[in-house]
Amino acid sequence: MIYRISAGNDPITAKNIHTPLVSARSRNEPVYALPDLTLTMPTSLSYKFSIAPMMDWTDRHCRMFHRSLSKHALLWSEMVTADAVIHGDRGRLIGFSEAEHPVVLQLGGNEPAKLAEAAAIAEQFGYDEVNINCGCPSDRVQSGAFGACLMARPDEVAACVDAMKARVSIPVTVKCRIAIDDLPAEETLFDFVEKVSAAGCEVFTVHARKAWLKGLSPKENRDIPPLDYDLVARLKAVRPDLTIILNGGITTIEACRDHLDTFDGVMLGRAAYQSPALLGEVDSALFGVGEPVSPEVALDAYRPYMAARLEEGVGLHAMTRHMLGLFNGQPGARRWRRTLSEKAVRKGAGLEVLDEAISAVMLDA
Repeated sequence: MIYRISAGNDPITAKNIHTPLVSARSRNEPVYALPDLTLTMPTSLSYKFSIAPMMDWTDRHCRMFHRSLSKHALLWSEMVTADAVIHGDRGRLIGFSEAEHPVVLQLGGNEPAKLAEAAAIAEQFGYDEVNINCGCPSDRVQSGAFGACLMARPDEVAACVDAMKARVSIPVTVKCRIAIDDLPAEETLFDFVEKVSAAGCEVFTVHARKAWLKGLSPKENRDIPPLDYDLVARLKAVRPDLTIILNGGITTIEACRDHLDTFDGVMLGRAAYQSPALLGEVDSALFGVGEPVSPEVALDAYRPYMAARLEEGVGLHAMTRHMLGLFNGQPGARRWRRTLSEKAVRKGAGLEVLDEAISAVMLDA
């Protein structure tokens, strides 16, 4: 099977996503050109600022919305298991739009051959990087013996990295916790990084909390285990040759600036999703590029993508659900959320609902 990997500045069309090769132009479908805000993308991969992979949240529609707010943020997919990539509906599971670059596919699994095959597919699809999830503590992931469980099995992760790097030329990276359960944090983290980096992994995104596999839910694991930024800083000091990205508990652009004095990059999760307007500050504040992007400008940039997806039959709610927090803390935020929550779910809802929600915000401004 052949996969379409188009040029970086190719305009977004109704079908211009990484799925099996069928030209949109050959079908005489309309072409939706995105504003320059989203088309002019960086040519190199920067780890300075990333948006975390979040299950049920960071799908392709979410990523395109976030891209309308920041050109330079490194975007991540939801975690997809290697088996799903190999055997599942790839267009649905890992398809993405060209304007999302740079974008990382995060894989779940523990079998070197399967992860290598999934990584090769990711490279065919055009992903900029492939990442192994070694931090998710959910019961489903534990039952598959991957995710945070792998913190206790660094040799296994090293074998996976080695097999993946033998198949692809894009970076193979790891996202992990500092330890799990009663394992000593410093010894566990340092040993894990030592063995996995020896296999060729040069980039580690570290969620600066332990994961408790028994007794805490995935939600509780994001809040209850204490943060240990100092431990991750010591790792960076000991291994200056590695790229270390800090994740966990970072909620403001100011905190990002502070952490970038120590780390090679920062990753935001829930703060970026729940109050996405802060992403409009990323390019100017952290990369020194351009002016802050307002919510209104971001919505203008996202609108052509929404129109294209609606034409394909995607429901409006699939896209608007990711922007409910866009006006948090501003007049009209409640009316914005209520309009989208109540009306975007209706059958046949179109961009008129978005316009009504915007008008509600302007009315209260």
